[in-house]
Amino acid sequence: MKKEFAVIGLGRFGGSICKALSEEGMEVLAIDKDEDKVNEFANIAFHPVVGDSTDEMVLKSLGIRNFDHVIVAIGDNIQASILTTLILKELGVKKITVKAQNDYHEKVLSKIGADHIVHPERDMGKRIAHNIISNNVLDYLELSDEHSIVEIVASDQLAGNTLIELDIRANYGINIVAIKRGREIIVSPQAEDPIQKEDILIVIGADSDIHRFEKRVL
Repeated sequence: MKKEFAVIGLGRFGGSICKALSEEGMEVLAIDKDEDKVNEFANIAFHPVVGDSTDEMVLKSLGIRNFDHVIVAIGDNIQASILTTLILKELGVKKITVKAQNDYHEKVLSKIGADHIVHPERDMGKRIAHNIISNNVLDYLELSDEHSIVEIVASDQLAGNTLIELDIRANYGINIVAIKRGREIIVSPQAEDPIQKEDILIVIGADSDIHRFEKRVL
């Protein structure tokens, strides 16, 4: 079955999510108070609507509780973001993702029951900084405050060695969960598999262990 999503707030963040979901063939309800913004998504979203998400009757009339996932992407109005999230929870929405402006905003959203909270600007800043620091790091995804998944290009020092020879898990406390080799993706690589130069290693672990691994072998 095709999932139904609702995106509340069509700024840069909400708009990009709306477009990406629509391109994946998902049915998206796009809501914003600004009619001009809604009109921009007239040919993108399945159902673009001008409406005030802080008005419970508006959300009820749209059948918001029937959507599989609601994304609250309200830009700079923290009060509207919090009130919208609270109403969604009270209406029984299954899953709610909310964009947080700062740590205080995140704390409030956590207390009122947001299922997932994102900091797009902060998270993107961390990813870019991480990539700048190490030429071998292609991408960086934060799983928590202390754990991440990182894409690392295999160095000359790693090439030719098998995973069992490197014993990365024992030496560094991290796991290589997959290897990208050209168009091929090797999931759960075998201990006897040799690493080739330019392989992209998908590494998961604590940030401190990943950094230690980067410094010693890259």
